[in-house]
Amino acid sequence: MTPSPAEIMTGPHALAVHAPAFVRVALSNITQEYPHKLDHLVRQAGDVQAPRVLHPVFYGSYDWHSSVHMHWLLAAIMRRIPHVHGVDLVRAVFDRHFSDDSVAAEVRYLAQAQHQSFERTYGWAWLLKLQAELIALAEVDSRAGAWCKTLQPLADLIVDRYLQYLPFAQYPIRAGTHANSAFGLLFALDYAEQIQHLALRKIIMSKANNWFGRDGRYPANYEPSGEDFLSGGLLEAALMLRVVDGCSYADWWEVFCPAPQDLLVWLTPVAVSDRSDPRLAHLDGLNLSRAWCWKMLLPQLPQRMQQPVSDAIAAHLQASLPQADNGHYVGTHWLASFALLALAND
Repeated sequence: MTPSPAEIMTGPHALAVHAPAFVRVALSNITQEYPHKLDHLVRQAGDVQAPRVLHPVFYGSYDWHSSVHMHWLLAAIMRRIPHVHGVDLVRAVFDRHFSDDSVAAEVRYLAQAQHQSFERTYGWAWLLKLQAELIALAEVDSRAGAWCKTLQPLADLIVDRYLQYLPFAQYPIRAGTHANSAFGLLFALDYAEQIQHLALRKIIMSKANNWFGRDGRYPANYEPSGEDFLSGGLLEAALMLRVVDGCSYADWWEVFCPAPQDLLVWLTPVAVSDRSDPRLAHLDGLNLSRAWCWKMLLPQLPQRMQQPVSDAIAAHLQASLPQADNGHYVGTHWLASFALLALAND
């Protein structure tokens, strides 16, 4: 039977179908300096400098964190589809970006006292996700070994930031935007487990269980807020899948799971009224990140939820996947990263 267009777009081979377009848009983004939205404290006139001067590695793709996760996107595709169209250009750009001098400049920027909370914790999480991907890529691509070795000092700095910050963070941030605590912990946990950083893993496990372990009947009907690109509740559930302590995940989910009428909110894609608006365009990201979270949760969910969640994953992808590489720059500078998370099978 010939697959439908929707099945081609969202099925098991969808990543191979979309990868060349994702590479094209990501390459364009990470080498495009303007327009750029700086997150930069200006103390005096000399502090005002061009993005490429402040961030010689991550100057492109509209803002620092988007540049980081578009680099991750390219590394992730290279590992999964080694001969993807454009891979030689990606390698050439990575060779330029991941130089000792450029990474040292990024480290110096973050090390300044006034930048202690820079990109906390969204950008931190993506930087560790990128480094984890480069480490994995180095196992199959010798060029990546040099990139991850060069980036390691920045990853080490970010780990130190987590270890300094988390003991003093009393309350989680549940918003569906950049500061979301569950998102920040989830990618940091990936890195901690990959390199066997026991101290980082321990504090993540502790914070996650303290913050989320006793949540019950999550109020999914409170989501989404108008600028969300993350589901606070689904991310919490995805994190707890990895760290739940003191009970089985099935038991935790039964306590946490929203009421049936509220659960429908998470199963229904959101509409996007204006994709040219940078913040309203976040809602396409919400559809993609919901699909990613549901895909992680699906194997552990009760049987009664298997088909509704499978249908929801497909519906959310169909609603927003086309925007990942085709549309306004306010969306295309970042959406493909979340599309890849939702399409990848690992």
